[in-house]
Amino acid sequence: MSEDTRILGIETSCDETAAAVVENGRNIVSSVVASQIPLHAPYGGVFPEVASRAHVESIHGVVDQALSEAHVGLGSIDAIAVTRGPGLAGSLVVGLNMAKGLALGSGLPLLGINHLEAHLYSIWLVEEEPEPEFPLLGLIVSGGHSELLLMTDHLSYKRLGGTLDDAAGEAFDKVARLLGLGYPGGPAIQETAEEGRADAHEFPRARLEGTWDFSFSGLKTAVLRKVRESQPDLKAGVEAPRPGLAIADLAASFQAAVVDVLVDKTLMAADEFEATEVLVSGGVSANRALREAFEERAKSPVRMPPLALCTDNAAMIASVGHWRYLGGQRDALDIDALPTWPISEQ
Repeated sequence: MSEDTRILGIETSCDETAAAVVENGRNIVSSVVASQIPLHAPYGGVFPEVASRAHVESIHGVVDQALSEAHVGLGSIDAIAVTRGPGLAGSLVVGLNMAKGLALGSGLPLLGINHLEAHLYSIWLVEEEPEPEFPLLGLIVSGGHSELLLMTDHLSYKRLGGTLDDAAGEAFDKVARLLGLGYPGGPAIQETAEEGRADAHEFPRARLEGTWDFSFSGLKTAVLRKVRESQPDLKAGVEAPRPGLAIADLAASFQAAVVDVLVDKTLMAADEFEATEVLVSGGVSANRALREAFEERAKSPVRMPPLALCTDNAAMIASVGHWRYLGGQRDALDIDALPTWPISEQ
């Protein structure tokens, strides 16, 4: 089988409707992302029913645009890769059904892809850099997941640890809401933190010694307590904090606590498992403080995708699709969405 492929990727796991065409797992020919941020901002987080309806409205146009910008039709595509999970059930079904319809009508192979796995493969889409060398230590940090994995070859993973409660991205969103900073929380916290002092508050770092797991629930609670100490009658997360609360210091100290745990634990695991390189991906990998900390503290090479590939996109889905297509994966047209699909089951 030739290793030259052209894969159509489709992604609808949460609040972005995306489609892309990728050649040979590395070359992005087209990538279209329709964001739903304005729809969810009033709720301070993703509203599942709103998300699924928006996907229905956008999916056809997004896929058509991706094919048009790539100047190809389905006759020039080798396979259709689509996010099967994890994610919001209603959102996943929209993309999955679109992919099934295209596969049925064209006779093309259907490939169900794990969204977490795809975040790791966003690193392969940086063409100007050489391909990562195994073994790799992968950190996936997004709105719903904090995962630490050892990647020994393409499509081969050992899960070392993950979030026990709030994921890093989820903690950013919740704390941003507590501080009245809006949604999405990651960019809001980062911008506000630039005006504050990271050492203003000694927030807890949950090291969870003896494991590679993460926990940020206690950190979130510590921020809440600080807010209530200053303004005890404030309905945090509902009312915007009043003047007198040093929001920038709280944001900076919170961000520093998250970054410390993510970086320290990841680099310790890289040493423990003798990883050649470290891959950091997912929405939170766009955080400037996290990137700078890895650059300052890492002894081995650390790779992160460009900002456009940190958040959910379909190019990363198509990249995984390349390797799974070459590996012989062919899924039936009646596969179901898997809202909770551990990467360890790949």
